[in-house]
Amino acid sequence: MTIRIVLADDQPLVRAGLRVLMADTPDLEIVGEAGTGAEAVALVEERGPDVVVMDIRMPDMDGIEATRRITTAHVLMLTTFDDDEYVYGSLRAGASGFLVKDMALEEILAAIRVVANGEALIAPGVTKRLIEEFAARPEPAPGPPPSVEGVTEREREVLTLVGRGLSNQEIAGELFISVATAKAHVARLLAKLGARDRVQLVITAYELGLVGPSAGGG
Repeated sequence: MTIRIVLADDQPLVRAGLRVLMADTPDLEIVGEAGTGAEAVALVEERGPDVVVMDIRMPDMDGIEATRRITTAHVLMLTTFDDDEYVYGSLRAGASGFLVKDMALEEILAAIRVVANGEALIAPGVTKRLIEEFAARPEPAPGPPPSVEGVTEREREVLTLVGRGLSNQEIAGELFISVATAKAHVARLLAKLGARDRVQLVITAYELGLVGPSAGGG
């Protein structure tokens, strides 16, 4: 399957570098390039890509706002601004991944494939800071975590494990269920919580107080 990609970056040299990189990669096809967030949103509507590789700081409309408006493609944030505010804002806007531009080119290609497959991906080190972002917030009120309407006790357990970064296979082992059952629980959580992908579930788990810094990892 060929992964259709829109490149959105206000630096032509960055887009050119990615274009050259993907030229010899048969499973990746660039179907459009944008220099602003508004152009990226319009291109997604026009070309219907699978993945948008999105810079954060762009004129006219930044990458976070553009990501918020894109609902038909997976967004992989690619930026030099390795900053908690941007990480959190990007993920809350619906990005499926967050990478910094100094990562190896092969890692960027691999990330595009992961995101296109519907999985979430965050650069090494970003997860730790995301956890610390929540840890710095006021402690949740004592007692049981807030209830989530329609979520069963088992789904709450699964959400907690997703928040700790466990894969479906690891969740299955932890709860003594099949991988297929774990995957089904995750799918139901995505639907019930209106989450785009696992990254959004991780954020929800932290916001509900289901997991904290000491529980992170996996």
